[in-house]
Amino acid sequence: MANITLRQIRYFVALARHRHFGRAADDCAVTQPALSMQIKVLEDSLGTALFERGARQISLTGFGEAFLARSDGILQAVDELEDLARATGGKPSGKLRIGVIPTVAPYLLPAIITHLQGLFPDLRPLLRETVTPRLLEELLDGRLDAAILALPVSEPALTEVALLSEPFVLVRPAEDRAKPVPSPAMLREMRLLLLEEGHCFREQALSFCDLPPSRPREMLDGSTLSTLVQMVGAGFGVTLIPEMAVAVETRSAPVAVARFREPQPVRRIGMVWRKSNPLEAQLMQIAEAVRQASTHPGEAASPP
Repeated sequence: MANITLRQIRYFVALARHRHFGRAADDCAVTQPALSMQIKVLEDSLGTALFERGARQISLTGFGEAFLARSDGILQAVDELEDLARATGGKPSGKLRIGVIPTVAPYLLPAIITHLQGLFPDLRPLLRETVTPRLLEELLDGRLDAAILALPVSEPALTEVALLSEPFVLVRPAEDRAKPVPSPAMLREMRLLLLEEGHCFREQALSFCDLPPSRPREMLDGSTLSTLVQMVGAGFGVTLIPEMAVAVETRSAPVAVARFREPQPVRRIGMVWRKSNPLEAQLMQIAEAVRQASTHPGEAASPP
């Protein structure tokens, strides 16, 4: 059997993940013919097919499934060897694959990235924005180095570092500005607009209103906070958003913002990474820089 290269394994894993030659090639920053050729060489070396190629879709063979499980472990081990070498440098440097949930990314990422670049000019952040379940999956698989999301995640394999706490606020039509702030029990009787399933902020809002996870009646599921706020401005209902989103999301909609009485609903935002990551010390430095940028975004926007 010919030698199997790391490049072939990376191409194979990308194709197994995307099930599409074009998207896998884009992910690997190569041309589609180059990726296809390496997959063919790999299959010839192994003496068996890794993929079933249909007219409209690509699927893994039984051997391909087993090969994928081993390949993920190999690539994670190689990445950790690279991280081990970087850890000897002391100061964070090189690529940092970091994921962020959508209810944080638009509001804090600009300040966070600017601050990180000012403190660690040799650091190269590679960003991924998606919902919490996907971030955790990619983090545990070794496809991400760290993630910024809502705590707790209660995953024994991950280190959690708290960054900040922030309240939720009520967004309602502008004409309701003078009305009393509704209680959670009153919210249950209103047309409450929330993010679609998969967003942790949805679950937190449902918990505050003491609503079951199943979809309540008279509720719209939106993919972004912007959609929800614009629908409120059109008189379609009310919604909850995190405080960090207020300045961005309410500036172009005829809505009113109100705070709830104590105890206010709050969420904790933190940074998590694998306990096995040899970059623990550097990730702690990065987490502290992210905390500074998150709690003082205006000041963090300018490099020191």
